[in-house]
Amino acid sequence: MTVPSPHAVFDDSPAARKREQRGWYFYDWANSAFPTTVLTVFLGPYLTEIATAAACAKDFAADATCGADTFDALVAASPGLGYIDVLGLEMRPGAFYPFVVGTAAIIQVVLMLVAGALADHTGRKKQIMGFFAYLGAAATLAMWFIADGRYLLGGFLYIIASVSFACAFVVYNSFLPEISTPDERDKVSAQGWGFGYLGGFLLLAINLGIFLGHEALGVSAGDAVRIALASAGVWWGGFTIIPLLRLRNRRPLARGAETTGQAVAGSFRQLGRTIRELRRYPLTLGFLVAYLIYNDGVQTVISFSATYASKELGLGQTVQISAILMVQLVAFFGALLLGRLARTYGAKQVVLFALVAWTIVVAVAYFLPRGSATAFFAMGFAIAIVMGGTQALSRSLFSYVIPQGKEAEYYSLYEISDKGSTLLGSWTIALAVNLTNSYRIAILSLVVFFIIGGLMLWRLDLPKAIRAAGNQVPAKI
Repeated sequence: MTVPSPHAVFDDSPAARKREQRGWYFYDWANSAFPTTVLTVFLGPYLTEIATAAACAKDFAADATCGADTFDALVAASPGLGYIDVLGLEMRPGAFYPFVVGTAAIIQVVLMLVAGALADHTGRKKQIMGFFAYLGAAATLAMWFIADGRYLLGGFLYIIASVSFACAFVVYNSFLPEISTPDERDKVSAQGWGFGYLGGFLLLAINLGIFLGHEALGVSAGDAVRIALASAGVWWGGFTIIPLLRLRNRRPLARGAETTGQAVAGSFRQLGRTIRELRRYPLTLGFLVAYLIYNDGVQTVISFSATYASKELGLGQTVQISAILMVQLVAFFGALLLGRLARTYGAKQVVLFALVAWTIVVAVAYFLPRGSATAFFAMGFAIAIVMGGTQALSRSLFSYVIPQGKEAEYYSLYEISDKGSTLLGSWTIALAVNLTNSYRIAILSLVVFFIIGGLMLWRLDLPKAIRAAGNQVPAKI
């Protein structure tokens, strides 16, 4: 099917594009509440605590001392006890949260592809993004009810929210090539990403204030966590109104006669064609592989940093929480800085520079002195500077090598690469720790991801890839 040019139907003047871009930024602002407040800080420990309490109540109810601090000792004395029931499976409470995270990741891979294909097939990008955004926001808001042993409810709500977050983000990313010219794209992507970091910082700062001061506010620690989780749903849903009011569907909605089943079936057929056609764009595939490798390093450093601070550097939770807030704020400025540098030097050159910086930071992390919060903050500051720019500029670089009319489908492949990240990194960390019993060796081993991914990106003929996809090569790339 020939995709009509949006210029034939819509006002794509600079003023109209600017209006849409500002609305688009607000979805980064809105959805950042979920990864920062819910995933990074509150949900994992709280859900594990709820599952532990349920196991205590089931197996050690007669023991008044049963609690998080004594649970492991009680289990060690009675190895056959201390399990929770997860749909017929017996599981240790500490394994429950990783289990639901892994389950959500598997579902994400399938549904992101479906969401992307459905958005491109029907042209109803705005409606599909809104559906998944509000489904995720509602599930997050409902996390207020996770209490009193309702760990299964918590796992179910996490899966719904996490999958919805991923599907909405696929469609959101696919708007980028439509609302910006090639020469605007790096700036727009960087500003959206930076805006998201700022939004995540503000809500997380409020929620951490409530949590740390819960006694003065007259609420329990558990209630403070539930307020934080629910607030992320309100923030996500409330600010999503702005992009839904400003973004426009570019393609005509000509499939009104299709039933839902026909639309989904057509989307799967289109997705199959897109995957087969990917062989015609080997350079686009090459970019995806390079991104998968170096982003694996990025995501593993982010997810492993708290463990490294605790296990190897001996730093407490207060230092870790403060570092999280600092990184969120500095990453806002870092994304804007690298976006500005991309306009001068080109996005590819800036990403390569950032990967060199990642390599240096990870190597320096090996030498951080134990107990030094100052050194850990300095490392976090350096990571924050390059973190947002690496992700934002990779997103805009990928937009150049996508064939027109396939934006959402290709961004679903991009997001699968993103969600698949940390798999190899996590295994590398596990292998290094298992062989050496050293977290320093483990974090140093991650430099290989930045080196290999950077070399692959450096060797990639990006202008050729852009032309092969039928797109205009920007003045700076």
